[in-house]
Amino acid sequence: MAERKINPTLKAVLEFGPVLAFFVGYLFLRESVFEIAGRPYEGFIVLTGIFIPVFALASFLMWRLVGRISRIQIFTLVLVVVFGGLTVWLNDERFFKMKSTIVFGLIAALLWIGLARGQSWLEYVMEGLIQLRHEGWMVLTRRLAWFFAGLAVANEIIWRTMSTDVWVTFDTFGQPGAVFVFFMAQAKLIETYMIETPED
Repeated sequence: MAERKINPTLKAVLEFGPVLAFFVGYLFLRESVFEIAGRPYEGFIVLTGIFIPVFALASFLMWRLVGRISRIQIFTLVLVVVFGGLTVWLNDERFFKMKSTIVFGLIAALLWIGLARGQSWLEYVMEGLIQLRHEGWMVLTRRLAWFFAGLAVANEIIWRTMSTDVWVTFDTFGQPGAVFVFFMAQAKLIETYMIETPED
């Protein structure tokens, strides 16, 4: 099915709205404790339980409006449901914090597998977004694999050694900001390996 264009603002809301809502909710509920069925739950756990259906709904709406959903988005949704569910069920926030480590680690591993086979799976995923020569895709893929491996390590260090406040801020703003800075830093590489077209 061909991808349909939707309003950029609506797309941004569906992509980032659930995460930002979790962050705002955490600011208000981080000191709260709720008793549910005779069992105390901290605000983080309750918000995780709310976040799961909100994230799932946003993913479903994105699929309905755009007409497709990437494998990474599906994988992230599965991890949110599984690890978020374990967080609520076992009343243990550590499971939800592990999610980012697994996502970033798996992306890095998949990119390295492709590189070992002489392929850039990033080129397959980003087909049509930018036009690079094969050697450019290989360099960019190698850099991105190391970058995501670094993010996975950073997530592990932060959630294991720092407060939940720090981890929530890192998960909401630090990770997306790092991705943005990474791709901005690749401007010279993209310029070097970009395939020129008659329109250019």
